[in-house]
Amino acid sequence: MTQWFWRRAPILVFRNEVGTQLNCKAAIHNATQSGYTPIVCVAQDTCKDKPIEDPTFMKKLLEISDSKTEQLPGLLPFVPGMSAILTQNIAIELGFINGINGIFRQLVYQSDSISTDVLSQAFPSNTQYVHRPLNALSEIARSKVECNLEELQPKLVPIPLMEQTFRVDITDILPKGKKSISNEKAILSIKRRALPFVPAYCITTHKSQGQTLHKVVID
Repeated sequence: MTQWFWRRAPILVFRNEVGTQLNCKAAIHNATQSGYTPIVCVAQDTCKDKPIEDPTFMKKLLEISDSKTEQLPGLLPFVPGMSAILTQNIAIELGFINGINGIFRQLVYQSDSISTDVLSQAFPSNTQYVHRPLNALSEIARSKVECNLEELQPKLVPIPLMEQTFRVDITDILPKGKKSISNEKAILSIKRRALPFVPAYCITTHKSQGQTLHKVVID
C-alpha cells in the first residue's frame, strides 16, 4: 500500500533537464508495466519554412531542452492515463492555461506517420515515433467547458498542436570537428509545431508554484 501511495507522488526538481530525464524514464517504466508499446511524439521543426532534412541536425534540435524552445518539447513520451501539464495558453476563457494539470487518454495521429527509426537513445528500441500527431485527447478536470464535445466523454477535450519560434546557435550543437575556428555565433530561427505537454511524473519547482500537491518527493 505504501509503495503504491508514493509511486503516484510527483518528484520536484530544480533543473528542467533533470525533470525531462526523469519523465522519460518514468514514462518508459509505466508503459512497460502497463503492457503498452512506448510512444513518442516528434516535434515538427522547420527553418525558413523548409523541413530540417539533415538527420544529425534534426536529432540535435529534438534534444534541446524545452526551456530553450518556448516550452515545446522535441520528443514527448505518452502513456495512456499519465498525468501531464499544459505548457501553453490555449484557451484562457475555458481554463486551458499554462500549468494546468490533465490526464492524457489518447493520441490522435495520421496512420502513416509512425516510424520505428531510433531518434534518441533515451528510449527503448521498440519505441514508436509519431511524426504527425493531430491532437491529444486529454481529461482536464478544471475545464470550464460546460457541455460534452461530440462523441467525447465529459471533460475530455482535444488539445491541438501549438507553434512557436525559437533561436538556436548551431555552433553549440555541431560536432567539434565541424565547428568554425572563429568565435562568431551562427544563429538560426527554428519554427516548431508540437503538442504543448510535458509529463507530470516529475515537475520543476517553478511549475509547482500555485499547485496543491498532497504528496511529493523532494531531494
